[in-house]
Amino acid sequence: MPVLDNMRAFLRREQIWDYLIPDREVMVQGPGGPILYVEDVTLSFDGFKALNALSLYINKGELRCIIGANGAGKSTMMDVITGKLRPDTGSVYFGKNINLLKLSEPEIATCGVGRKFQKPTVFENHTVLQNLELAMRANKKVLPTLFARLDSGRADRLQDVLATIGLEAEQKRLAGSLSHGQKQWLEIGVLLIQDPQLLLVDEPVAGMTPQETERTAQLLTSLAGEHSVVVVEHDMEFVRSIARTVTVLHQGSVLAEGSMQQIQDNPQVREVYLGE
Repeated sequence: MPVLDNMRAFLRREQIWDYLIPDREVMVQGPGGPILYVEDVTLSFDGFKALNALSLYINKGELRCIIGANGAGKSTMMDVITGKLRPDTGSVYFGKNINLLKLSEPEIATCGVGRKFQKPTVFENHTVLQNLELAMRANKKVLPTLFARLDSGRADRLQDVLATIGLEAEQKRLAGSLSHGQKQWLEIGVLLIQDPQLLLVDEPVAGMTPQETERTAQLLTSLAGEHSVVVVEHDMEFVRSIARTVTVLHQGSVLAEGSMQQIQDNPQVREVYLGE
């Protein structure tokens, strides 16, 4: 399996950092404190536990990478956070008092949680700028939309996001004519224009050129601080380039958490992926 081979190759490299698994109490502390609390979440499908007492905490402004083999629970975890799936047990809170399990998918998006899927979903027959305009928070009823005019503040916001995603020069191009990497950046821009506090990004560099991958690493790194960013990715070299804290999922639970070096030297991770 490519994902397992990728992880195995990564883990076989020699490292000099000592092995460490931080305690949960250490992991949830940070400059901004936790913004997302996933606690003891279990979700089963026909007896198979896709998530098994999963607990995960994301701090305000941090960049977190989530890795794990296919079937480890990464996508299911994001489905639960964004309201697509409801767990059997457990709790999911955004901030200290927003119970995400009581909200619908649109309500969760409105309260500040944005998700980017692996395959970009942009309006290909609209320009880059129009895609961003359509995503701006506004009254979406027919008449207000027909007669809407951009004030200076909203226009400035659009240009700020275009600059952030590196598509200022492409704003009048149809989204369908963009490269794969540019479509991915546009979709990130569509999320940013909605002012999310938490971004969930699924395999952002799949299918990208090396140059696009490098630019994506710069983009996601630049977003951390103002936003909390959770990246699910299989490309270990990309994870290495952006990783600050890495969480490894295995069989629906957190297997290990720490720096890239700590994960690579973790004997539990090595046993799972290398059979040592």
